[in-house]
Amino acid sequence: MRIVSLLPSATEIVYALGLEPVAVSHECDYPPAAAERPSVVRSRVDAGASSGEIDRQVADATASGGVYELDREALVDADPDLIVSQGVCEVCAVDTAQVTDAVRNLGLDAEVLTTDPHTVADVLDDVERIGAATGREERAADLVADLRGRIAAVEERARTAAERAGRPRTAVLDWTDPVMVAGHWMPGLVESAGGAYGMGEAGAASRPVEWAEVRASDPEVLVVAPCGFGIDQTLANAADLTGREGWTDLTAVREGRVYVMDGHHYANRPGPRLVDTLEHLAGLLHPGTFDAPPADVARPLEAALA
Repeated sequence: MRIVSLLPSATEIVYALGLEPVAVSHECDYPPAAAERPSVVRSRVDAGASSGEIDRQVADATASGGVYELDREALVDADPDLIVSQGVCEVCAVDTAQVTDAVRNLGLDAEVLTTDPHTVADVLDDVERIGAATGREERAADLVADLRGRIAAVEERARTAAERAGRPRTAVLDWTDPVMVAGHWMPGLVESAGGAYGMGEAGAASRPVEWAEVRASDPEVLVVAPCGFGIDQTLANAADLTGREGWTDLTAVREGRVYVMDGHHYANRPGPRLVDTLEHLAGLLHPGTFDAPPADVARPLEAALA
């Protein structure tokens, strides 16, 4: 089967099922082999700009046709049987409407499978859906069973840790200028990892917030994981937060529990590695019970800026 994946999370699922897409998006980079596949997507935003500038570019692009462009010639060359798209966020990847329009206008004989995950359970469902669409039902069932087992193991240890030490008030930031609080699967991951997520509900979308709301919530653990940013790019934009009034008054700052996380790979990509993210979050929330995440996944902000 010739598969085109238009978003990184779907690409990871396809590879985890033992398949290889014939084409991907420009952001698909895991596993490393994915980065070598032809791309059928272009971005109209400079991903290397500052967080504030990217926000402005996204607003301009959204108002004038969208953030992403499908390379229709490359899509024809890929000659797909299955195209995996998404309906979660028009800023995250090409949306399904643009894809179905291209399939119709180009006369492609391809099925379009749309993912729309808002919780970890939705992600596991997507694994099974893609498995069914590609004839890999058994492989998908085994993968989901393994992921569920790992989730259950973390939740059991985290419950014990929380009973002993409490559930730290936790916030995860999806963007820094403007400030956005992570939603969708992130509240559920924090709760499963033994934290209390007071600034959002499981399944609800990420949302912009006034800085005053962050100060009022006063998180005991603050994870900064901007969408699409690795750790170095997040650190380059750290002044978006550290320069704000009342930053040093936050409990997480005073106690040295502000962390930068690779948002591009671990916070904003609803694929199998969200279970890795759960394990890493547990290490940040309950370091006496779980191992600390590797430095290329998450690290204390204060130490990284020193």
